[in-house]
Amino acid sequence: MFELSIADIQHKLAIGELTSYQLVNYFLKRIEAIDRDGPSLNSILEVNPDAHELAIKLDNERRAGKVRSPLHGVPTVLKDNIDTHDRMTTTAGSLALEGFIADHDAFLVKRLRQAGALILGKANLSEWANFRSTRSTSGWSSRGGQTRNPYALDRNPCGSSSGSAVAVAADLCTVSIGTETDGSIVCPAHANGIVGIKPTLGLVSRSGIIPIAHSQDTAGPMARSVADAAALLGAMTGVDPEDTSSSDSDGRYYHDYTQYLDVNGMQNARLGIARNYFGANPRVDALIENAIQLMKDLGAEIIDPATIETDDKWSKSEIEVLLYEFKADLDNYLSRLGLQAHVHSLKEVIEFNEHNQDRVMPIFGQERMLAAVEKGPLTHKRYLNALIKNHRLTRAEGIDATLFKFNLDALIGPTGGPAWLTDWVNGDNYSGPDTSSAAAVAGYPHITVPAGYVHGLPIGISFISTAWQEPRLIRLAFAYEQASRARVPPEYVPSIKFQF
Repeated sequence: MFELSIADIQHKLAIGELTSYQLVNYFLKRIEAIDRDGPSLNSILEVNPDAHELAIKLDNERRAGKVRSPLHGVPTVLKDNIDTHDRMTTTAGSLALEGFIADHDAFLVKRLRQAGALILGKANLSEWANFRSTRSTSGWSSRGGQTRNPYALDRNPCGSSSGSAVAVAADLCTVSIGTETDGSIVCPAHANGIVGIKPTLGLVSRSGIIPIAHSQDTAGPMARSVADAAALLGAMTGVDPEDTSSSDSDGRYYHDYTQYLDVNGMQNARLGIARNYFGANPRVDALIENAIQLMKDLGAEIIDPATIETDDKWSKSEIEVLLYEFKADLDNYLSRLGLQAHVHSLKEVIEFNEHNQDRVMPIFGQERMLAAVEKGPLTHKRYLNALIKNHRLTRAEGIDATLFKFNLDALIGPTGGPAWLTDWVNGDNYSGPDTSSAAAVAGYPHITVPAGYVHGLPIGISFISTAWQEPRLIRLAFAYEQASRARVPPEYVPSIKFQF
């Protein structure tokens, strides 16, 4: 059953060669052998205690002729900042929320359950979605410890959706859900050799997700193939009255993105090479140049260069917006929690962390939280001006301007550099371009697909476009993926070995 796709699973379930119950057993055994023992990847925080019962129910539905969707009976893992109203907790990896069980499923979880997806467990993450410290180590949380990269165990899995990416890469589930504010889907997908889709802001509801910032936060699918990611995305969409941004997706979302899987999707496409994302690593650049040539061979027209002229001019204003929104949005989320929760505001989280330093802050502190708690309301001119600047530079004068200037379907570039060594002393050491930021700040879609390997470490290639262009990006990403077949499964080596 190793690395079965959603289509493979549905075929085997349909002909009676496999049951969801057997799938659950398979993944639970792998979690025990690989995640907790063996390589000890540490990607799964907790397993759903009702997984077998859910599998039996879904198998019985299938026998009775009811198949809800292509996700019916498919084991799916959720990042641990996504609410589930079951016997699993939702903690954002923080001991401050240890034991908390949400009163309601997040909207996207309701959608997944309606589609018949089997929620197998919760994934570890960078604590508070990597917005606690300026010196953090990605993939580490006080509740779950350090998640490790399956391609080289001493390398970092990137964050904050570290566990979601690693669980998929290591075949501990079929698909998973991550969340992104800036890079937290595409970076771990890239670093762990899988596909990640960061959707347009509003395509997927955020209600029931522990927030950082409403102007950038979104959930998205993580999978071993574009086809699986597309199938998962369709099950997540829909207008949610509790998330006003999702109303923007009305008439623009699809429940079936697999209709855009086209092996000829590169033909006559106009792709711009975002040269501002090259130059950090010559081996990475060489891989992406090979990918560009392949796209030419597949019928794409390449416009080179197609640089985003405003790139990186929003970095300070982005942090300003995130700090303001983190305080407002997290306070709003925490204030709604019942008495069983230990904390009900950002201030109380900070106090909890201070009182439990030995358990919560043995590696890094909470500088981001301390900066955020000092911010005022979202009516402050400083915040409003920063938000306007962000959107102007990343949208009208950024991605949109570049696409319009060259009449492009998408922008192309390396997603990042090779995974860095996990370092609890110095923290993260990003070694590649900041490819995620423009699409993240703009709220535009971004897909990363495996492009190859540098010394055995995965490298992804990014496809970026304007709002609501997921169908176009899926078509392009799928065509490239099917022609390149770049992904190979991890081998869990302790460290990268060099021969001279």
